[in-house]
Amino acid sequence: MTENKIRLTQYSRGAGCGCKIAPEILDKILKSNTSNLAFKNLMVGNETKDDAAVYDLGNGTALISTTDFFMPIVDDAFQFGQIAAANAISDIYAMGGKPLMAVAILGFPVDKLPVEIAQQIIEGGRSICKEAGIPLAGGHSIDSSEPVFGLAVNGLVNTENLKRNCTGKKGDLLFLTKPLGVGIVTSAAKKGVALEADIANAVASMTSLNKAGEHCGKIHGVNSLTDVTGFGLLGHLAEMCEGSGLSAEIYFDALPMLPNLDYYLDKFIYPDMTTKIFSAISGKVNELTAKQLFVTCDPQTSGGLLVAVAPSSLDEFNTVMSPLWPVGIDLKPIGKLISKQENLMRVL
Repeated sequence: MTENKIRLTQYSRGAGCGCKIAPEILDKILKSNTSNLAFKNLMVGNETKDDAAVYDLGNGTALISTTDFFMPIVDDAFQFGQIAAANAISDIYAMGGKPLMAVAILGFPVDKLPVEIAQQIIEGGRSICKEAGIPLAGGHSIDSSEPVFGLAVNGLVNTENLKRNCTGKKGDLLFLTKPLGVGIVTSAAKKGVALEADIANAVASMTSLNKAGEHCGKIHGVNSLTDVTGFGLLGHLAEMCEGSGLSAEIYFDALPMLPNLDYYLDKFIYPDMTTKIFSAISGKVNELTAKQLFVTCDPQTSGGLLVAVAPSSLDEFNTVMSPLWPVGIDLKPIGKLISKQENLMRVL
């Protein structure tokens, strides 16, 4: 971590994945009469809202391609670079793949901030790429009104190991690899009221790589996989349910959460994106308590993997995942996929 007196979050309107375009608006933007069916090797496009595009190379392997970038979610430039890089690489892991190479996307207000800050951001991104075992091999930069950073990442996967967000099966148990609440804590940090220990916990979570996804790809009984980012747990679970033609139950008391969330929720601190997420899914979920709403609709930046596992594969899943599972997160189900119900999702 670098010493940085400049508060980067004060130079951005949004923060991290919380600056995503709201789901209902994004649906309108992506609406098109043009089909990708003409590209026979394109295994995954944007039709199912998957985490990355996938192109069949014709030799038993496929290329995974993704990009992700956002405005600062923390004030420290090096940490911002780390978080943005871990978040972008996560999309490769969320398809069951292995990252191969990344290039950087940098927007920087050169008239407002010293260029040394940009250098620290890039170094943070490079450090996470090194941890993932890939080069940060180039990129593109522009002079912009707000700081923006992220990566375009390519990866590889054996076609038989490809995981998607729309292939869950009835009875699958749901697991989550990271705690929820990053949006709440970082919103408090931007207001200058977050406790240092809570910020440290959030940063540790956001800079952690979702390497478990590559190993999930090799487990036949992992039927569906996605990462939980800017649309919150319920937003991404809704995509999994709709794509799979199923509904889901979530056990709220089993959800991993960052410590001390009640401290901030009692002060009515939460991201603006939370209400936009709830607006998009409110007709698809049962009535929620205030805490259930603010936690399950909290936009996550570099969030955890949401894994749907067949009960018959639990022993293999536990054996493979136990040494990879994050410290402090119970390796236990947080919910279940069930037959389609009136409510797409129920938080219990």
